[in-house]
Amino acid sequence: MMDRSWMRGSTRHFKPYYSPDADGALRLDTNTNVLGPNPAAAAALADLAGLDFNQYPDTYSRPLRRKLAECHGLSEGNFVTGSGSDEIIDILFKTFTDKGDLAVMPYPSYSIYDYFSELHGGVPVKVDLDDDFQLDVEAMLDPAAAIIMIPSPNNPTGNSFRREDLLRIIEDSDCPVVIDEAYGEYCGPSFIPLVEEHDNLIVTRTFSKAYAMAGLRVGYCACGAAAAEMMTCIRIPYSLNMLSERAAVAALEDQDFIRRTVEMTERNRPKLADGLEGMGFHCFPSDANFILARSPVDHRSLVEGLKERGILVRDFGHRRRLEGCVRFTVGTAEMNDRLLHACEELTG
Repeated sequence: MMDRSWMRGSTRHFKPYYSPDADGALRLDTNTNVLGPNPAAAAALADLAGLDFNQYPDTYSRPLRRKLAECHGLSEGNFVTGSGSDEIIDILFKTFTDKGDLAVMPYPSYSIYDYFSELHGGVPVKVDLDDDFQLDVEAMLDPAAAIIMIPSPNNPTGNSFRREDLLRIIEDSDCPVVIDEAYGEYCGPSFIPLVEEHDNLIVTRTFSKAYAMAGLRVGYCACGAAAAEMMTCIRIPYSLNMLSERAAVAALEDQDFIRRTVEMTERNRPKLADGLEGMGFHCFPSDANFILARSPVDHRSLVEGLKERGILVRDFGHRRRLEGCVRFTVGTAEMNDRLLHACEELTG
């Protein structure tokens, strides 16, 4: 009889990833772009004349890598693309870690890091952030680490890490240091310009957040040419389909949409935080398009009550050091008003 004993030993404790029944709800749980689908990408997908679906896409996404090189002032040999930045993270672990290797990461942070570490037989080493959710640099500099994963801005806390701390870790490590800039468009400057100065630095980015293309699954990393060549040997050929690649190239050419997205977020984020604080929430500082807040009422009741009112938010209240916390995507003014009204009903 089939049971979990058939699974790879390192994965038997895994559970399915977060997958709510959205059913037309207002999605303030996934930190996607509240302005809707990327207009340049939509236009590119509306005109598919001459696209030969009978042929494979470019093996290693050269058109997109050339456009990324143009945008970032590097060469196409500095980039690896994939089906979302999650695939890039998977490639990183496949390329640079063996069974039993240590993967160092801050805690709390993005849960996909320890997932991929364990998936490939590694050992995640979670280093607690300090009380301000900043890095413990000395503890992150584990000499036994095979890879160091650091998201900045951090998910789910929302804050960026101090640039001098990140540089210290990059410069003092003898392993790949991955700076995950999934929310990098919302703060700056990026670490991408430094990849040719530090051959152990790898910067990951995604088109799922500010670029409003989560459903098309496009991600990439920038790094030195040597690291990119090694990752390319591991990457599945053709993993990025030609439709997503065409959309991503078009999206890179429309930076006005990104500017409008960032300006809207910077305008509405403090207003949302002020509204939540006025109801007794404790909001943590954020440099991203979301806010982590400790709820004044039971987090489960709050999340369920919002769901009943057609609003989805992300519940982190069961996790150590995030007790009672809920994460809210920053919406438009209208979305935020709807969220705040519902929260007031549930906390008043």
